[in-house]
Amino acid sequence: MSTQTLLNTLIAASEYALVGLSFAIIYVVARFFHFTHGAVLSSAAYVAYTAKAQLRLPLGLSIVLAISVAGLLGLVLELGVYRKLRRRGATKLTLLVASMGLYLVLQNAISLVFGDSVRVLRDLSHDKSIVFYGGRITNIQLWIILTTPMIFTLAWATLKFTRLGKILRAVANDSELANVVGIDVEKVTLIAFGVGSTLAGLAAVMISLNVDMTPTMGMNVLMMAIVVVIIGGVKSLRGIAVAAMLLAAVRHFGLIWIGAEWQDTTAFLLLSAFLLWRPQRLFGLPLRRASV
Repeated sequence: MSTQTLLNTLIAASEYALVGLSFAIIYVVARFFHFTHGAVLSSAAYVAYTAKAQLRLPLGLSIVLAISVAGLLGLVLELGVYRKLRRRGATKLTLLVASMGLYLVLQNAISLVFGDSVRVLRDLSHDKSIVFYGGRITNIQLWIILTTPMIFTLAWATLKFTRLGKILRAVANDSELANVVGIDVEKVTLIAFGVGSTLAGLAAVMISLNVDMTPTMGMNVLMMAIVVVIIGGVKSLRGIAVAAMLLAAVRHFGLIWIGAEWQDTTAFLLLSAFLLWRPQRLFGLPLRRASV
């Protein structure tokens, strides 16, 4: 067990957890798998690349612009597509299919504009490495590891102590009852899309500064994040964080023991194991048989 592997596990877990959180915020309110979330993430990365590499804007301004565009794109998707479909009586399956179609449209648009070749956002000359007990970690990677716990702490405090957090929890638990007591569910859904997409934009910037970017980068990390959300529980911040660490450990230590070609396989084997032997998720209560 090397220090470098542990550091790589922490970095990957931070990325999975943040994307998982951004996905979960939307899912608990909208109640369908928003696959276009992956395209939102990719779009934010390419906005940052365009602003920095082509428009020559400062990196900080490019990051702010990318995060803002991601949040705006989430709002546009909710207002322009999903809300209209819901008002026409669309089922959850219809919304799921629509989200997959939108993902393909946005991904192909990115490929059309930028091509499928790898793009680089980070500046290696400014990204210094830190040696830590034999392992190396860059400033960007350290930023990733430190930022994600701060985001989770802020999310926990918001959900527990603020009025917005209580409203979000009410809609997540029972949207029909929330509507009956006077909560504007449509407005809450719009807020969830905005917040979730903004966090996806932040994750996109972090990931693209750490590794190279491609048009499919969003879906690749989203699939890992969905595994994290399913294992940890979509309503559990603690579950998402622990599941992200577990998945990252399985993938990176599996890289040492069984090879890189099995990384994705081990992730979905882990998911299958939880679905079969612990369907109540990481911190759920044990299921009991009911007799009538």
